[in-house]
Amino acid sequence: MVKVYLPELGEGIEKATISYWYFQEGQEVKEGDDLVEVATDKATFNVPSPATGILSEVLVEEGSNVNVGETLAVIEELATEESQEDTAI
Repeated sequence: MVKVYLPELGEGIEKATISYWYFQEGQEVKEGDDLVEVATDKATFNVPSPATGILSEVLVEEGSNVNVGETLAVIEELATEESQEDTAI
């Protein structure tokens, strides 16, 4: 399980508004995909997915205000071929 946090967006920016989720719960995301768009009074930013997996939970709805460091979502990582080989009997 990987938590997605609102990263630091710039000096003096402490909060942002969730503008748009690019994925819905249950959809597969890849590391680096734009996951969510956030807006501040100065600019709009895309927050990338920190991992490959399934977007299992969106914790903050569009239109909500969030603080830097707050958890936005949870991603369940997918097993890679390597890890599947390690667990194969």
